[in-house]
Amino acid sequence: MKLPIGIQDFEKIRTGGYLYIDKTEHVYRLASEGSYYFLSRPRRFGKSLLLSTIKALFLGKRELFKGLAIDQKEDWDWAVHPVLHLDLNTNKYDKAEVLERKLDESLNEWEAFYDCARPDLPLGMRFEKVIKAAYEKTGQRVVILVDEYDKPMLQAIGNKELQDEYRGTLKGFYGALKSMDGCIKFAMLTGVTKFGKVSVFSDLNNLMDISMLNKYHNICGITEEELLRTFDGNINELAENNGMEREECIDKLRRMYDGYHFNHLSKEGIYNPFSVLNTFEFGSYWFETGTPTYLVELLRRHYYDLEEMATSEVTSDVLNSIDAESTNPIPVIYQSGYLTIKGYDREFQMYRLGFPNQEVEEGFIKYLAPFYLDNREERSVFDIRSFTSDVREGKVEQFLSRMKSLFASAPYDSVKGDKENHFQNMMWVVFKMMGFYSQTEYHTSDGRIDLLVETPQYRYIMEFKLDGTAEEALQQIKDKNYQLQFFGDSLATKKDQGKTYIIGVNFSKETRTIDRWVVE
Repeated sequence: MKLPIGIQDFEKIRTGGYLYIDKTEHVYRLASEGSYYFLSRPRRFGKSLLLSTIKALFLGKRELFKGLAIDQKEDWDWAVHPVLHLDLNTNKYDKAEVLERKLDESLNEWEAFYDCARPDLPLGMRFEKVIKAAYEKTGQRVVILVDEYDKPMLQAIGNKELQDEYRGTLKGFYGALKSMDGCIKFAMLTGVTKFGKVSVFSDLNNLMDISMLNKYHNICGITEEELLRTFDGNINELAENNGMEREECIDKLRRMYDGYHFNHLSKEGIYNPFSVLNTFEFGSYWFETGTPTYLVELLRRHYYDLEEMATSEVTSDVLNSIDAESTNPIPVIYQSGYLTIKGYDREFQMYRLGFPNQEVEEGFIKYLAPFYLDNREERSVFDIRSFTSDVREGKVEQFLSRMKSLFASAPYDSVKGDKENHFQNMMWVVFKMMGFYSQTEYHTSDGRIDLLVETPQYRYIMEFKLDGTAEEALQQIKDKNYQLQFFGDSLATKKDQGKTYIIGVNFSKETRTIDRWVVE
């Protein structure tokens, strides 16, 4: 069957002979057990297709569901309901009037269809009247579906005034879902994030958030069982095209695109569906669709430690909502799909986060690089090859000299404030881009190493100072005995094969690069 790459319309998939992974068991459960739902999932994860499936179901298009799970449910009546479908994903919300115009256009269309035009009323009241008119004219309760409800709010991150305007507009508009409850059969809102504080949902206490419920963990995306069953022939073809054995190909698919967990109880990971559908050649397809710049701006604005981001521990309250005024970027990063749940501490109710898979980790590092470094093509190719070789061969003076030049060539506006953290992040980005194991703020029994880098033959323990001295940085390593943390491990005991270097580095705010280093 044909792969539905980029197709988000259920009817088009079913009538066009495209492959479809059956999620209608989940849809049946939603419709049978409740009425109002909210679902948060990363972009390109199938939220739009899910809503399109629900729309076709409530429009009574039974012929589209032949052979699917819900077609076997004898208690489903296949009644035709009026469906109001609002998709906020199609606009750029850089001005308050853009959102109002989008809502106005949708209301005009619905009002014309149900003959209830009242352009003189506020948007929320018009929405109430549309719901009432649809119910009265059809005799069936209304189904309301909102796709990417949070797109305006996300695009206004960092602009409190605009975000407050959007919040007020949406809060009044969505309030109709509660006031017109008697006329509504089913409602579902989807988005990437969930905003806290004075939320657009504050009046909707009947809205069930299923984002982290275990029974809906695979409502979007692809499980490994679904992957192996549905894409059996595609996997064989992918393996052959890449000169790989089938199991080797499956293992690479798992490393590249699996690993999403939306609940700490779910043992199976979820594959990114967009990447899987595109993967006749392995690549970073999810990132190629466009990574929002607000993510990097959040990290830079708050001087956030990148390694800390990739190994965060947070409470469920942090994961579940975003506050536009917060200095913590982790909720946005997590809900946008760049981090996922890796573990859970039951005693302290803390979630451990990390990159879900290789595609996301590599893509995120490469995406960050231009914001910190000189990304001119002709010098980056030379730097990468030579720098990597120097690190692998233990040529400390050479790779630090190259690093100094790279820092000096970084765009002036990439250095935000007078923070040591910025330089530390730049170092981390460079080493991660080269594929080396690297970790900032590595915890020891007596402190935290600023940067630890390991290769099969060498280990580099680095301490940084900003407008201090390299000697002070080196002395801190000695005073804290950071190097003793690694004595006795496999690398340190390899005779004539490995060596641990301790390196003190001083950065200069004035020159915006490395001022001096000392090595032992």
